[in-house]
Amino acid sequence: MQTTLILLKPDCITGHKAGEVLKRFEDQGFQIRGCKMFRADASLLQEHYAHIASKPFFPEVENFMKSSPLIALAIAGDNVVERVRDLLGPTDSTKAPKGTIRGDFGVTVMQNIAHASDTLENASIELKRFFKPEELFDYSMTLSK
Repeated sequence: MQTTLILLKPDCITGHKAGEVLKRFEDQGFQIRGCKMFRADASLLQEHYAHIASKPFFPEVENFMKSSPLIALAIAGDNVVERVRDLLGPTDSTKAPKGTIRGDFGVTVMQNIAHASDTLENASIELKRFFKPEELFDYSMTLSK
């Protein structure tokens, strides 16, 4: 069982789609290991988006990501990174087919409902960025308590 990070972006939160998006992950059999709402500050966004922080469009991304609270999800399942990314659809919502989360709810490349880790290695790094170890739960433990 592998775990990945998903960030529900401002368009998901302000568009009242968080419940539907979470339901789609659960309907696919993914297990929620962690969930929290928070506001991202500039330093967190600089770290998370270090690969684009020097790009001229980054201030627009930063302002968008700071425009509302975000929800961080730690989702577990077999082959979770690939399956989550397939369920989300392409990053550019205008190219995402209907039936995918971005195809059904996204608007643009930036307003695309969610960020999802692109590799298991990045998932590990990103999970540590957004969750403390004690904020992640083993699904089998949550059922027995």
